Amino acid sequence: MKALFFLLASLFPILPLTAQITYEGKSGPGFGKHIVFVASDHEYRTEETCPALARILSQHHGFKTTVLFGVDKQGFIKAGASDIKGLEALKGADLMVIFARFLNLPDEQMKHIADYVERGGPVVGLRTSSHAFKIPAGKKYSHFDFKYKGKEFKKGFGHQILGNTWVGHYGKNHSQATRIQIIPEQKEHSILRGVDDNALCIAGAYVGKPDETFTVLTESQPLNGMKKDSPADETKPPSPSTWTRHYTTKDGKKARVFHSTQGASQDLLDANYRRLLVNGVYWALGLEAQIKPDSTVDFVGEFNPSRFAFDGEVKGVKPADLADMNSPIMPKKK
Repeated sequence: MKALFFLLASLFPILPLTAQITYEGKSGPGFGKHIVFVASDHEYRTEETCPALARILSQHHGFKTTVLFGVDKQGFIKAGASDIKGLEALKGADLMVIFARFLNLPDEQMKHIADYVERGGPVVGLRTSSHAFKIPAGKKYSHFDFKYKGKEFKKGFGHQILGNTWVGHYGKNHSQATRIQIIPEQKEHSILRGVDDNALCIAGAYVGKPDETFTVLTESQPLNGMKKDSPADETKPPSPSTWTRHYTTKDGKKARVFHSTQGASQDLLDANYRRLLVNGVYWALGLEAQIKPDSTVDFVGEFNPSRFAFDGEVKGVKPADLADMNSPIMPKKK
C-alpha cells in the first residue's frame, strides 16, 4: 500500500498545505521573473482578481506567478482571513502584488512581508491594500497598521509604501461605478501604452491624495449608475486613482510602486483596465521597454466574477481547485 501511495504521489504531486498556487511561465518578456500575489480581502473578491491576473501574466507574458490566499482552519479560501501560509515565497520574489484588507497575520508570516519591504522589493498594490493591515499596538509589526501614529512609519504600510493609507470612499459604492480617465499629460507614459481612455470599473471610487512623490496616471470619475454609458456625477470631480511612486528603505534604496485604487474582480471585465494593471506590473519590474500596446490580456480559463460584497465569496473552494491554469474562476460548488 505504501509503495502504491508513493507511486501515485510521484505521478500526481499533491500541493503542500501552503494556501498557494503557482503558474509556471514558459516564454515571454517575463520569463525568469517570479511574481508573488498576497490575496486576502473581505469584500472585493481578491481571491478571484489575483489568480485571474496571475494566469494572464503567466500564460501570455511568461512570468512565474504564485498566489497566496487567506484560508480558514480547514484550508478553504476565506475572504479576509489573517492566515496566509507560504509567504516565504517572497524571499526570492521579484515583485509582490498585494490586494489585502485589515490583516493581522501571525508574526512568523508577517515577517516575510516586512523583510520584503526592508530589502526594497517593488510593490503593486490594489484597492484595499491602502489599509492592508490592522495590527494591535504592542505586536512586533504594529507599525504596519493603517492608523499607526509613530513617526518612523507613520500611517503604516499604505502610506509609507503605496502613498495613501485609507482615506475614504468617493461617491456611493455599489451604486456608483467609476470611469477611469487618463491624465492627458501622462498619455505617453509606458503604463498607459495601449490603454484607451474611459475604462469602466464597477467598484466605486476612493479618495486619492497625491503628494510630490506621486506620478498620477489616471483619475476616477464617479458615475450616476453602474454602466459604461452612465452619466458622470457632476457633483464629484475626478479623484486620483492610479499612480506610480518610489519608497525608500532604511539603507537608502529606492523601490518602484504602482498602485490602483480599483481592482475588484468585476473591474477586470474591462480589457482596458486589465491592460493598465498588466502594464503596471511590467513597469514595477523595470520592464517598461517591453510593454507592447497590443499584448494579449485575455482571460485564461473561464472567468465569471462574483458581485463584490462582504461575505460574498464562493464557499468551499481550496487553492488547489484553482491550480489548473484553465479551471474556472471560481469553480461551481454543488
